[in-house]
Amino acid sequence: MAEPEDLLSESLQVLYDCAPVAHSSAGSVFTYTYPGLYTEKMTRSTSNPLLTITVRTPDTQAANWPLHASSIWMSSLYMADNLSELDLDRHIRVVVDRGERLRVLELGAGAGLPGILNARLYDDVEVVSSDYPDEELIRTLSDNIKQNEGPDRCRAVPYAWGSDPAILFTPSPKGASPLDPSFDVVIAADTLWNSELHSLFIQTICSTLKRSTESRVYLVAGLHTGRYTIQAFLRAVSETGLEIETATEKEINGTTTRPWNVERDEETEKDRRRWVVWVVLRWGSL
Repeated sequence: MAEPEDLLSESLQVLYDCAPVAHSSAGSVFTYTYPGLYTEKMTRSTSNPLLTITVRTPDTQAANWPLHASSIWMSSLYMADNLSELDLDRHIRVVVDRGERLRVLELGAGAGLPGILNARLYDDVEVVSSDYPDEELIRTLSDNIKQNEGPDRCRAVPYAWGSDPAILFTPSPKGASPLDPSFDVVIAADTLWNSELHSLFIQTICSTLKRSTESRVYLVAGLHTGRYTIQAFLRAVSETGLEIETATEKEINGTTTRPWNVERDEETEKDRRRWVVWVVLRWGSL
């Protein structure tokens, strides 16, 4: 049976063509089916193409409700649906000659959908799915991983942005210990909505991303707190050793892509709900 919040979101979209920014509610079950194409490094057989992941939406302690971790955000679904745009096949080829798995860090994981999907689809990927050290949130994230993947190639880690990242670098028990424990790829969905956290978020990226010309950060952000919030993040990034490789707007229920533009004067709230912003970061000069 569908959750009341999901029924409301679906009704808004059908009756008013108003796309929801989030699905599900705290403690409810959300089932996701991967619709994408399978690439050369993916593990699913073309004779059995459907991959379904079922997660429970986290709740948090009352003091941490402002985290807004109790939803499956549209940005997370968009990243999962378009996983091929993370270009993991190319990233894997870079590390496989070292006898290592590709190390992926998910920040602000919530229910953990993109991270779990990465681990399910790629044998050569090891994922650390992290979120704020709230006991209920991390317990749900860990349970979701166990239900869908197990602790072999994906694990939950409690981590507050800006704190010592050492806890993130510990390899999984079954993973080969890398010479450099930092991450080849960092992913995050809907983590830019609060400008007060931008500094800590960027600090975390800089302290965890491998210092390599091949390393990348992939971010998907909704526009529900406005364009200037995202622009503030992009401006702050430009003041670090990171640089913006791409920043594009993507239609969530279509194929239209357009350049990022902080000023779209005629845009309404309904219009903003139709788009997410896809940002790719890399190191500048090394």
